[in-house]
Order: sequence, then C-alpha cells, then structure tokens
Amino acid sequence: MRKIISTVTSKGQVTIPVEVRRYPGLKTNDKVAFVISADGTVQLQAPRYPNIASLRGAAGSLERPMTWKQMKETAYKDRFKVQDDETE
Repeated sequence: MRKIISTVTSKGQVTIPVEVRRYPGLKTNDKVAFVISADGTVQLQAPRYPNIASLRGAAGSLERPMTWKQMKETAYKDRFKVQDDETE
C-alpha cells in the first residue's frame, strides 16, 4: 500500500496526483466519486457510469415498450416510495 499526499486549497480543491489518476484510468473531465464508509474511511472511485450515454442498456429491456402514461405513473410511484422510506 502506498500513501500519496496532496494539499487542500482554501477553496476546498485538491489536485489528484498523476499516479492516482492513472490507477483508475481517470482523464480530463472525468467524474470522480468519494465513497464515505461508516468507519470514516474515504475512497476515491471512477463512477461506473460517468455520463448519460454510458447508461444505455444498463437497466435491461422490457418485454413490451411502456406508454408515456405508464412511465409517468411508475416514476410517480417510485418518487413517493422513496419519500415514504426516508420519513420512516
């Protein structure tokens, strides 16, 4: 295991050293994810889906296409299910 140190600026910015960027294959304008564990450790990850185009096909496919009305109803139910789960 190697430890590579970088400095946080007054604006909260950090330059990610080249060796660290190369490890997950990060390039200019790529997104990074900071994953905070319950024990306080923080990991830097390259998101699996860095942009919308990369999501194509990720959710699988439906047997039959949904109508616009069905999609809206599903989104509505999912939205309020999440809100209900958060209030519990």
